[in-house]
Amino acid sequence: MNDDNVSEFSELSLNGNEDIVYVNYESEKQMPDIMRLIQKDLSEPYSVYTYRYFIHNWPHLCFLVNDHFSQFSGPTTAMCGEKIIGAIVCKLDLHKKMVKRGYIAMLAVDENYRKRKIGSNLVIRAIKAMVRGDADEVVLETEITNKPALQLYENLGFVRDKRLFRYYLNGVDALRLKLWLK
Repeated sequence: MNDDNVSEFSELSLNGNEDIVYVNYESEKQMPDIMRLIQKDLSEPYSVYTYRYFIHNWPHLCFLVNDHFSQFSGPTTAMCGEKIIGAIVCKLDLHKKMVKRGYIAMLAVDENYRKRKIGSNLVIRAIKAMVRGDADEVVLETEITNKPALQLYENLGFVRDKRLFRYYLNGVDALRLKLWLK
């Protein structure tokens, strides 16, 4: 990805809907709601230790979306009484001692809030944070059958890098997607 592509991420609006607010991870009190949202959407049964590994080591790469005016029942943050409707959990570290690699570990958006660009905006927010951290690339895995996720990431410039056979516990293959930033 060249400098023009990096700058395009900074020009995209992250908050086109006044009812929802994008926030940074703030406290362990948010963890149960993050876990509930992600467990509802993703097929992998991550343990609390997996969430803590990512969120405690890279809290600046965990972003949430709250709905201020939610009439739905569901997870509400212990901090402010708002419903968490989206979350992204990432990390940034060295890969093979040479490349600074961002990794999108988990992304989930409540099914009642999909088709509003919330997932795309969370990914953009995470990529911006990784660019500030001098990332060279961003990678992730998604189920080969998850067409909406593939479309979301490919629309943001990710390319299919590798097929990982029987990657998930449910036996489904994964596709590793990659976005080059430099």
